[in-house]
Amino acid sequence: MSTAQTYTITGMTCTSCMATVKSSLEQHSEVSSAEISLEQKTATLHMNTDVKIEELQQLFGKDSKYVISASTNNEMTKKSDSFFTTYKPLLLIFLFIATISCISSIKNNQLDLMLWMRYFMAGFFIVFSFFKFLDLKGFANSYAMYDLLAKRVNIYGFVYPFVELALGIAFLTNFEPQITYITTIVVMGFSSLGVIQSVLDKKKIRCACLGAFFKLPMSTVTIIENLLMVAMAVFMLVTV
Repeated sequence: MSTAQTYTITGMTCTSCMATVKSSLEQHSEVSSAEISLEQKTATLHMNTDVKIEELQQLFGKDSKYVISASTNNEMTKKSDSFFTTYKPLLLIFLFIATISCISSIKNNQLDLMLWMRYFMAGFFIVFSFFKFLDLKGFANSYAMYDLLAKRVNIYGFVYPFVELALGIAFLTNFEPQITYITTIVVMGFSSLGVIQSVLDKKKIRCACLGAFFKLPMSTVTIIENLLMVAMAVFMLVTV
């Protein structure tokens, strides 16, 4: 369902406050976009489903000066969103990478599976890091909502895209395969822990796999995405 709903926001005093409020509210997985008005002290949220005010308030963190409350000027529109509509960007990117990797991995009219996996993982890390670089700060803020390390060490959210890019280049150039595979298992395995915990806790937060550019909800799809990379790296490591 799609909902356009306006709320009153108190505590905003400048454009920096607007940016902070907008960034915080858009961390919720059900919020596709937020329009903030400093003059009217309002936030118009476009949501997939209705979200409790308590959940929205929690996005600002404890002891925040920003307070969100119901407004009398609410407009609501509804439409159904299918699985494909929600995850279309992610599915298309996976299909694109898989197809290009397949074409590049054919030798003597046969598909070289190991080469396909290497190219697929190279494409995965390079493309996904690219989307994170489009809004590095936005990604870091989203990632800190669920990653176990980024929650405690904020700088890790800014470093992670560079780690993905380095892994992508390593797979593409076949640099020190065993080190690359082990690093992938550790990085993606650890990243999966925060994702799994968030999904099990049913937290309504946004998945940062495609950075802040696309608004994807955290779900089992994210778990599958991470664990697929781990599984492929394990397979490649044991067959070296």
